[in-house]
Amino acid sequence: MLLRALLLTALLTASSGLPAAEATADPWRPKPPPLTTPWTDEVGPDNALPEYPRPQLTRDRWLNLNGLWAYGGGSTPPEQTPEQILVPYPPESGLSGIQRHDDHMLYRRTFELPPDWAGERVLLHFGAVDQKAEVSVNGRPVAVHEGGYTAFSADITDALTPGGPQEIAVSVEDRNDANPYPLGKQRNEPGGILYTGASGIWQTVWLEPVPEEHIAKLDITPDLTGFDLVAHTSAPGDQPVEAVVSDRDGQEVARARGRAGEPLRLTVSDPHLWTPDDPYLYDIQVRLVDSGDVVGSYAGLRTVGLLHDEQGRPRLALNGRILFQHGPLDQGYWPDGIYTAPTDEALRSDLEVTKRLGFNMVRKHVKVEPARWYYWADRLGLLVWQDMPSLPIDLADPPGSNPPPSEEARANYRAELTAMIDQLRSVTSIVAWVPFNEGWGEFETREIADLTRRTDPTRLIDINSGVNCCYSLPDSGAGDIYDDHTYVGPGRPEVRDHRAVVDGEYGGLGLIEEGHLWPGEPGAYEMTDSREALTRRYREVSDELVRIIEANGLSAAIYTQTTDVENEVNGFLTYDRRILKPDVAAVRAANLAAIDAGTP
Repeated sequence: MLLRALLLTALLTASSGLPAAEATADPWRPKPPPLTTPWTDEVGPDNALPEYPRPQLTRDRWLNLNGLWAYGGGSTPPEQTPEQILVPYPPESGLSGIQRHDDHMLYRRTFELPPDWAGERVLLHFGAVDQKAEVSVNGRPVAVHEGGYTAFSADITDALTPGGPQEIAVSVEDRNDANPYPLGKQRNEPGGILYTGASGIWQTVWLEPVPEEHIAKLDITPDLTGFDLVAHTSAPGDQPVEAVVSDRDGQEVARARGRAGEPLRLTVSDPHLWTPDDPYLYDIQVRLVDSGDVVGSYAGLRTVGLLHDEQGRPRLALNGRILFQHGPLDQGYWPDGIYTAPTDEALRSDLEVTKRLGFNMVRKHVKVEPARWYYWADRLGLLVWQDMPSLPIDLADPPGSNPPPSEEARANYRAELTAMIDQLRSVTSIVAWVPFNEGWGEFETREIADLTRRTDPTRLIDINSGVNCCYSLPDSGAGDIYDDHTYVGPGRPEVRDHRAVVDGEYGGLGLIEEGHLWPGEPGAYEMTDSREALTRRYREVSDELVRIIEANGLSAAIYTQTTDVENEVNGFLTYDRRILKPDVAAVRAANLAAIDAGTP
């Protein structure tokens, strides 16, 4: 693998993949991470996340810019790029070839446009860059973006030069918790439940050609009989647009024509609903009639809401029926890629394990994933509770002592919250938004709940997961869900108002697997000493969960957690994904029993 990487590095440099000034840089090689995963050795300059990155808005032609870029970093803005980095792995990761944090980063690379793109507009896309990015092409500024979790794009056509290589430069500042941006669990000084930061470019960078008038975004809202679809275009106007829905066999089941920017109603004949047990997805093709721009997409038919059970208790419902939602807390960290999964197979594998364990949902914890993660949740059949990444607070301070977020931090939070919801609004599997976690950076809870509802009125709101604990402000009663955190638990929240009650976090049973540990002192909420003991305790906690579901009308439960993360060893999987700790059959049986107990 290393020999192939070195040979490819020489080839890319010779073909202007890097600026000419960087042609003499040392050959790229990965740095050894503290732990490797089964996919670590599959990563190299020729296959750095080669998959199409945007499954709900696809075109046939595109150019992946992942791979080797020239890189410079330091505590002050660098002027030179003497190193090479493998994009899109963050500099802190071993896979990047850098394996250090820099407050300031400068990325540079060249590319050549395919000849058949002549005469078309060229869009440059970034899946995510953390935290502040300034992008130029051939020395001409084309984009500025703030916030580390949302995608952004630029039309770079007017910055391109006739013939020859084109150069992209990306200047980034990321000071982790020293900046007033949402950052989840990233920290400059990781430890315990806080982890290594992931700076700079950490999702796919790519180009695509489009007509001057083209589809920029699709908003797809499902119900039980069809879809409402809005096609947003590159320029204001009422261009005619046509949408077609096809089933899995390629048979057309709905067609509508209307105007861009206005809702199209696509009523599906003989609708096949999406559920975790049967994650049926329809293909959707949308065409901008005048320009001929055509994009592909997909979605599933489903609704989410609250219903009352026979005792009059509010419960979570899918497709008009009460369904108990049970899943793990999923942090989305990797020992070799930090925030970036080494491969698409790796990204999918955590969700496949979640399904094997009998769960029907997953809580994505204070992180936003690349679009392909949600694609796999849609295809595999997992309900998703999507957290908003938290603002930085000092968890070493006792509850009540943290100052409230600054006005700048609040503004950044609101902007990225609404951008996240807007970016993910068409994802079938997402059923709930979770703006705050345990009061970290919490402010103006009712206002944020109202903002979330205005931005997306179709999903449930869990305004503060863990409202009973930690740094949480007094319960405001906002949202649709009252969320209890109790370790080891499970918690016993009781219905108190219009909201469904859930255990948003419980469990945290740990097991140390020697040879599969991150450097540092391992920890868990309760440690066990063998896989048998871990399985036994999981069954005991699950048996208690079933009793609480039946007695209290609990609507959902989220177990900590999918994998070990750095020094936390309370995952089903070790951090390197090489060992699944408990007995799978026993855990699956317990999880299915809990779902059955809470589903009339």
